[in-house]
Amino acid sequence: MSKIEVRRKPVIVGVMGGHEAQPEILEEAYRIGKGIAKRGHVILTGGGGGVMKAASEGAARAGGLVLAVLPSDRSRPLEGYPNEFVDIAIYTGMADARNAINAKTPQVIIAIDGGWGTVSEIALAMRNGTPVIALKTPSIDLPHGECLIACDTAEEALTHLDRLLKVTCDQ
Repeated sequence: MSKIEVRRKPVIVGVMGGHEAQPEILEEAYRIGKGIAKRGHVILTGGGGGVMKAASEGAARAGGLVLAVLPSDRSRPLEGYPNEFVDIAIYTGMADARNAINAKTPQVIIAIDGGWGTVSEIALAMRNGTPVIALKTPSIDLPHGECLIACDTAEEALTHLDRLLKVTCDQ
């Protein structure tokens, strides 16, 4: 009988953020997407423009797999969804309710800038016990710590990601 090799399940890292952002925020999102892909992880976004597109592009250009949970139906796609860097598009027809899928699927979420949609994904993730790394997000008056980690740069966010995944994946 031959030995069966067990495949390692991929780690999914969510990158949440707004449709529009300043150039410096988009550069941070690009570097985060690239860093996630270089680590061999799958990136999950909302599939649109802004932070979502920048992170998707960074991951795609680094050879990573980009997964997106979209707000619209396949038969009635929204303009700009999915962005051109998405490999696997999941059409939900759920509008903002799709934020629950975006928040509960990844092992870790990196939230970048954003608005109400991003804040809702942060809240849903934390309620589900998914760690959130917050990079220049709107102020959230919740205790920071193991579940919500604030940081200032893409590199710092990726360092926190490595630490969190070592803890969760080694258990």
